Amino acid sequence: MTTGPLAPGDALDKYTIVEAIGHGAFSDVYLAEEPGRRRVVIKVPHDALMGDVGAFDRFRREMEIAAKLDHPGIQHSFDLGEERSRPYLVLEYIDGVTLRTVEREAGRLPIPRAVDIATQLAAAMEHAHANGISHRDLKPENVLVTADGRVVVTDFGIALMAGARRLTWRWLTSTMGTPDYMAPEQVEGKRGDARTDVYALGIMLFEMLAGRVPWEGDNPLAVMAQHVNAPLPSLHEIDKHIPAPLEAIVTKCLRKNPDERYADARELHADLEHWQDLDVSTFAFGEDAVKRSARDRGGLPLVVAGISAGFLGASILFVAAWYLLAHH
Repeated sequence: MTTGPLAPGDALDKYTIVEAIGHGAFSDVYLAEEPGRRRVVIKVPHDALMGDVGAFDRFRREMEIAAKLDHPGIQHSFDLGEERSRPYLVLEYIDGVTLRTVEREAGRLPIPRAVDIATQLAAAMEHAHANGISHRDLKPENVLVTADGRVVVTDFGIALMAGARRLTWRWLTSTMGTPDYMAPEQVEGKRGDARTDVYALGIMLFEMLAGRVPWEGDNPLAVMAQHVNAPLPSLHEIDKHIPAPLEAIVTKCLRKNPDERYADARELHADLEHWQDLDVSTFAFGEDAVKRSARDRGGLPLVVAGISAGFLGASILFVAAWYLLAHH
């Protein structure tokens, strides 16, 4: 059985490794070729983590999720259940750059392009949500954009499948998201659902239109606390040329209370498709979370204390995983 990191030229069953293209806390990602010279992406979980039941179940769930999704806006899985020498995931190779790269090169995106990217993302997530799957870690690094403008969502590594049991400690689940794109319920340690993805999509649309994320801080804790307590900055004040319907869409995506957001990506997709025809007066927003009493929300000190405890616990687990990888 093949074990350990792979190098260019190594054979993994019928695949030949071309190069390593990513390294994460739980897996390594490689560009590879299969017979016929088709290029694919191979995601191989770390050997040390495969002995952990929770880690293996998470990887197996990612394989199940990939097999359920079939949409041009979601990276395809090529897993056919063939016999293998070790567990790994075979995915479509996308010849493109991350949305983060697009944003760095362009800064603030033109309104038509920002809306087009957001609309494609919403269409992809509409398919996922219709299949009972929430991504829970949408961010520019997990979105690829091809030269012809195709937008593709990748990395369902911490996705949630409807009806599946919880696999990780509650705070580890929340901190595996990315602070700039985490919904308030994730910050508070909840599992999240389709509305959590809507929130992340709203952050990305805000960022594409404004050239920055809504909330910034000196450290992740400061950013996460703002997601729970701080009011949403006005897009119109950032740029008076941003149309009111787009600001209304972003505002609805970024409500503190998940019940006040779009219920799923299908509703968001419908509004993005016809944003110029929307009647802004119909966007009636309820009480904002920032106006709720400290008694109802627990107050900022309790939120920050909870976040800190979560990061401490997650850090301990990640250090333990690193130690295992470094010494085995």
